[in-house]
Amino acid sequence: MPTALITGASAGLGAEFARQLAAKGADLVLVARGAEALETLAAELRTRHGVAVEVLTADLSVEAEVARVAERVSDAGHPIDMLVNNAGFGLPLQFADNDIDDEVRHLRVHVEASMRLMHAGIRSMRGRGGRIVNVASVAGFISRSTYSACKGWLIGFSRWANSEYSRDGVTVTAVCPGFTHTAFHSRMGLEPGREGVPALMWLDAPLVVREGLRDAARGKAVSIPSLRYKVIVALTRVLPGSLTAGVARRGRV
Repeated sequence: MPTALITGASAGLGAEFARQLAAKGADLVLVARGAEALETLAAELRTRHGVAVEVLTADLSVEAEVARVAERVSDAGHPIDMLVNNAGFGLPLQFADNDIDDEVRHLRVHVEASMRLMHAGIRSMRGRGGRIVNVASVAGFISRSTYSACKGWLIGFSRWANSEYSRDGVTVTAVCPGFTHTAFHSRMGLEPGREGVPALMWLDAPLVVREGLRDAARGKAVSIPSLRYKVIVALTRVLPGSLTAGVARRGRV
């Protein structure tokens, strides 16, 4: 059976990736900071789907712990066939008012950890094949604070890496959801109808993951779940940046 390693797997999109991949028969390596939540999910998936599930606790803002996860990705004796870079967190949009150490930790988790794990994954998968899924956001197509900048980097790098390494059998896909019902937004106090975000703009996690996995299987570099967000991203290419940045201040995606 193929094996998938998923970061940020204890809740939200990470847990949904784990559930859908386990339902397809994939063995899993679940990575997150909280061991208890990971063990609970692992037990559920083993019982329900009969797959092997390994738990690896790590804080991806700490370089030594990222290195430990990268070592697992590189383990030729127990190869990883799919890497899902999903770990992340949000900060208030007012960069100048945020603690700079929080901003640096935010950058490390979203960009540095993803880059290090992609490096390990591509080196391990070249020649034998594999898939890398980077959970980005539609925020990566607009200008606002450091979250947008991190996701923009992830989208741009995924595009290049997919083109460069698909010839070696490795595909890289940036999955770019909009507002999604997960703990990511609820932890920030953002729910449907709040901060000017209408209920119509919210997606369900199973749809985001299902479409993301489908596009990854097709070798697409960028996956934008749902027609409504495909239209929004298309509009960002023609609307003035000042307009899209103004609209983006209403919420976080």
